[in-house]
Amino acid sequence: MKLLILGGVAAGTKAAARAKREYPDASVTIVTQDDYVAYAGCGLPYFVGGIISEERELVVRTPDEFKLDNGIDVFTRHQAVKIDTDGHVVMVRDLSSNEDKTFSYDKLIIATGALPIIPALDGISLKRVFTVRGLNDAKKIRAMVDSGKVSKAVVIGGGFIGLEMAENLAHKGIKVSVIELKEQILPGYDADIAAIAKSAMIKKGVDIFTGEGVKKINGNTAGEAAAVVTSARIIDTDMVILSVGIKPNTGFAIEAGIAADKRGLIITDEYFHTNMPDILAVGDCASVKNRQSGHDTYSPMGSTANKTGRLVVANLFEKKASFAGVQGTAIVKLFDCNVARTGISEVDAIEAGFDIETVLVPTPDRAHYYPGNKPIITKLIADKETGKVLGASVVGTGVVDKPIDTIATGIAMGMTVSQLSMLDLAYTPPFASAMASSIVAANVMLNKMDGKLKGINPCKLDINDPNIQMIDVRTEGEFIINAIPNAVNIPFEELSQRYNEIDKNKPAVLICKVGRRAYSAYLQLQRKGYDNIAILDGGMSAWPFETV
Repeated sequence: MKLLILGGVAAGTKAAARAKREYPDASVTIVTQDDYVAYAGCGLPYFVGGIISEERELVVRTPDEFKLDNGIDVFTRHQAVKIDTDGHVVMVRDLSSNEDKTFSYDKLIIATGALPIIPALDGISLKRVFTVRGLNDAKKIRAMVDSGKVSKAVVIGGGFIGLEMAENLAHKGIKVSVIELKEQILPGYDADIAAIAKSAMIKKGVDIFTGEGVKKINGNTAGEAAAVVTSARIIDTDMVILSVGIKPNTGFAIEAGIAADKRGLIITDEYFHTNMPDILAVGDCASVKNRQSGHDTYSPMGSTANKTGRLVVANLFEKKASFAGVQGTAIVKLFDCNVARTGISEVDAIEAGFDIETVLVPTPDRAHYYPGNKPIITKLIADKETGKVLGASVVGTGVVDKPIDTIATGIAMGMTVSQLSMLDLAYTPPFASAMASSIVAANVMLNKMDGKLKGINPCKLDINDPNIQMIDVRTEGEFIINAIPNAVNIPFEELSQRYNEIDKNKPAVLICKVGRRAYSAYLQLQRKGYDNIAILDGGMSAWPFETV
């Protein structure tokens, strides 16, 4: 068998290595247009920031190692330009010599990944304007940073890579501004969680401008980027990082008649087969299924690429290993703020027709009395009809990967909120609270779904609405330190004597630090005949906007 794999990095190299193990007599060849065949692309921002000090730490394996260890032939700087599906031949261009070559195949795996989107802007071709897709990009950026000629930088794009680049540039002492066209950073996350992350980054000195489009990049007399012009401002800069998104590298495949969707993603079945015989596709160039909706989706993640790269080999001759799909589990570190998610977002759940309930629940990441405990906030999204957990996010300076992985597993198993609340999770003070954060969040959700509690999300509270009473039940000292504009302080200890100050005919929102005192106030006011009341979900701990 001749197995030809187009593309390396994660999916392609994983497929090649397993294919050689499963079929030791097969001829396995990797063709990649990159200078490197296997490297850790997710580590590029940390290489720029110097956290990963040496280039070789990111290089997983070299072409020589593939040949010596596995007998796999690797051709770097070779770009696939045309597929003859009838003749089972791929035309490949040697980017060093510009010579065209042909590679025949019995089975073909397309794992060509994605390319950076480069917007059509005036000044986009200036010096010191960089993309961040491959190791060569990262090397150029790091060389520029290490030259000492950069004191300020603009990152265009507020997704994972853009924000990680902003963090790492800031670690190098560079003043960073992030510009995002959408109204929030972290597209795909819920607005409340993204707002918390934005607030955390701003506190670290990064300027973030959302809802602004970039109009052009101005240059200096040396032909270098000098300023970024947006719809609202002009930002002086020494360097521009483009991180506005990626697009599947599939033009040559589509020209050969391989079916793709409107985004350019190669369409495959659950066994990675395309519409063409003997051609399969995996990684950032191919679509996968969303576990919950069943619809085709895009999951350009290293985790997805590695899993699918391994599974595809089992389906070269027979359909043996189907891929269950993805559910959007992701995590990012932004300075000391950790942000994770899984399942479908609140917006997507509503668009899919679910009648949902949500909660925001602050807790410590371990026993509150154990030294080193740090705060986290858990958001749950559940279907009111079935009680199933649909999605979740965890954000904070504490440990967030453990709880998000717990919930991700629960969602994959079809778990209800009630079942989540009953999980038997590991507990001892150095690692967790007796009531784990996910269980506390599930219990709050159960109270909401049972009608014992009404809440309002911070992103949905209009603090300037004169008809809404915002009653802060924290102590006077807490209130003086920081409060939501237009809120009124009635400490919980004084509520039984001062409740008449709250107008029964107007809606009231009760505020405290994390929600416990507000819930106690909620129950007390209910007993006194107040029915138009709610607590602020997450309290001041989850409030991501300005305070007074």
